[in-house]
Amino acid sequence: QVQLVESGGGLVQAGDSLRLTCVNSGDTSGNFAKAWFRQVPGKEREFVAAISYSGQTTNYAPSVKGRFTISRENAKNTMYLQMNSLKLEDTAIYSCASRQHPFMSTKAIDYDFWGRGTQVTVSA
Repeated sequence: QVQLVESGGGLVQAGDSLRLTCVNSGDTSGNFAKAWFRQVPGKEREFVAAISYSGQTTNYAPSVKGRFTISRENAKNTMYLQMNSLKLEDTAIYSCASRQHPFMSTKAIDYDFWGRGTQVTVSA
């Protein structure tokens, strides 16, 4: 069973940076693509970024492209989201997700395993 645990969230000011980490502490035998999603209470879950199993292919939501960078270290069963130039509208709970497929997707429904999330709050 894949078990995803996020960390690195916090309270920062607009313009600051944060790096989120997602560790798979469970079954690591599959070639899984991974992604980050975010959600604000009362709103739908929103795609942020995705990365293929090899790490060679990435995809970003237009709202974060150029500011966020997704990466992974398969040897450490870890994925990252480097967030720079944070904006007020980036405030959300960020969750990592994994799918039983090597190719990434931007759709939440395509992901099989989810972490509980980490809160990111950006203040003015």
